[in-house]
Amino acid sequence: MCGILGVVATSPVNQLLYDGLQVLQHRGQDAAGIATAEGGRFHMHKGSGLVRDVFRTRNMRNLEGNWGIGHVRYPTAGSAYNAAEAQPFYVNSPFGLLLAHNGNLTNSDELKREMFLADLRHINTNSDSEVLLNVLAHELQAAANGLKLDEDAVFRAVAGVHRRCRGAYAAVVMIAGYGLLAFRDPYGIRPLVIGRNDVGDSTEWLVASESVALDVLGFKLLRDVAPGEAVLVDTEGNFRSRQCASKTVEAPCMFEFVYLARPDSIIDGVSVYESRVKMGEFLAEKMKRTLPNVHIDVVIPIPDSSRPSAMEMAHRLNLPYREGFVKNRYIGRTFIMPGQATRRKSVRQKLNTIHQEFKGKSVLLVDDSIVRGTTSKEIVNMAREAGASKVYLASAAPPVRFANVYGIDMPTRGELIASDRDEAEICRQIGADGLIYQDLEDLKSSVRALNPAIKFFETSCFDGTYVTGDITAEYLSGVENQRCEDTPSAREDHDSDQMDLNLITHPDQ
Repeated sequence: MCGILGVVATSPVNQLLYDGLQVLQHRGQDAAGIATAEGGRFHMHKGSGLVRDVFRTRNMRNLEGNWGIGHVRYPTAGSAYNAAEAQPFYVNSPFGLLLAHNGNLTNSDELKREMFLADLRHINTNSDSEVLLNVLAHELQAAANGLKLDEDAVFRAVAGVHRRCRGAYAAVVMIAGYGLLAFRDPYGIRPLVIGRNDVGDSTEWLVASESVALDVLGFKLLRDVAPGEAVLVDTEGNFRSRQCASKTVEAPCMFEFVYLARPDSIIDGVSVYESRVKMGEFLAEKMKRTLPNVHIDVVIPIPDSSRPSAMEMAHRLNLPYREGFVKNRYIGRTFIMPGQATRRKSVRQKLNTIHQEFKGKSVLLVDDSIVRGTTSKEIVNMAREAGASKVYLASAAPPVRFANVYGIDMPTRGELIASDRDEAEICRQIGADGLIYQDLEDLKSSVRALNPAIKFFETSCFDGTYVTGDITAEYLSGVENQRCEDTPSAREDHDSDQMDLNLITHPDQ
């Protein structure tokens, strides 16, 4: 999961891209980057850290031009500790391309071999996003009529990307001297929306991972980029779109609605907030059926993603709703922090209890999901230390039992508390007095109720079914082995020796 932006405007876009990335900061805290274009030149700055830390005034001054792209990175492929893998990525042939990508390619190793042996292209990092960029570059070169590039060639190139690439990808691309390209994989796993802003006789265009970026930047939500579709906006603001995949199935990632996206976003025609309210509705009904005799004094959310579900549960169960945890806004999201030890340490730095809401009470804690169980165990302990007589836990999502290979950091089953435990064992492991999970069909119904046109969802982490149909046991084993090796100590020597062709800065920076 990363956050991406692409814009073609009538005025300088450096501040707009910066503001947009801050709105999407929840989608990635590892690195950030912005690229703009002025005349025939690209300008780029990127680095490790939060948006506010990566960019200084001198960097922003150098990002000149009226169109550009931005990226916040959450590492899923490659190294979380390598600054060279910050995006956007650049290649100069053909035409000059810059790409920012959200998702994860599942056949990147195969593509690397193809490009080295047949396409004669070199991949400089371990990032699958660089692989995606080079596949697109090769397809553009093959589709172009000599040195001339037109929209038909661009759309043929995207069709070539769809034929060759597997997995999840939503991407924004700058094509030197031509314009902004954005496209989404044939399953629409990762989100991408289109916004427009009319300025006098001209129109500005923005594509982003979530609609909240459009709202904040003053753009009107037009629609989602369809699965398999590509949109092209030239430097004059002319908008074109075309379906580039021979076969498409709309199957958005369910975890976007459960946790990843901001509640004020609309994705694939679904209000994320309303879907989470629905999750609370279904979960309350399950609790009535399965735990009818459990006495609860108060419902308390584990901030922030679970609030809508917790409020609806309290309403449906006719119980008081209280805020029992105060969140430190300056600590990152523990789910997307690399490393189990880092996540465990940060839980108590991130949350603190309001003791009077727990003392002597039987509390129902509501969380959006339980992934590794580290956070849940710490929070249950905090509730008991605050004086709770009983602690029950409800998860708005089903048990996470399987690896996600489409851009979410849960690649090894060994890290997942539910991978080899039933609900009773999980309850004992986290120290709760009772545990209730959402049913998968109810979770699907929570989202589908708001957009009945969505027939399928990417729910592999819950049911082990991978919608792209190319995931084998051998592939999952390879991902797990790579994950075990991808630690700071394992990467330190390798990263220090790697040539960095993507972080060249101006001498006065």
